[in-house]
Amino acid sequence: MKILVMGLPGSGKTYLSQKLHPIINAAWYNADRVRSMANDWDFSQDGRERQAKRMRVFADFEKSQGRLVVCDFVCPTKRTRAAFDPDFTIWMNTIEKGRYEDTNNLFEKPQRVDFCVNEWSEDNHIVIAKEISNYKKD
Repeated sequence: MKILVMGLPGSGKTYLSQKLHPIINAAWYNADRVRSMANDWDFSQDGRERQAKRMRVFADFEKSQGRLVVCDFVCPTKRTRAAFDPDFTIWMNTIEKGRYEDTNNLFEKPQRVDFCVNEWSEDNHIVIAKEISNYKKD
């Protein structure tokens, strides 16, 4: 299962993913690390779609091996989310604006998510892990 943790920069995607992935025994790919490996810091629309496809390649590989995978990245538009094609989406809806104005301007609130985090709590990752477990059983 491919799990997307998305939201504006500074919303807590990486922090949540870091706490979540060991609980559900999942691989974890962080967008900044993946961009660093690819040496691709292009944040144009084309660059963002390329990053979503790159993240999908890693996630699809993990899924093909029967593993859960958590990928955290902004994934700001309907097109980038479609390019990644998650099985389960967590939206970090914890801030109104991120630290990058260009990202704020193009960010499209998702129409459908499987779990929305509206505020931080110390057990968000535990609650979400249970949701993922229930989702897998359906």
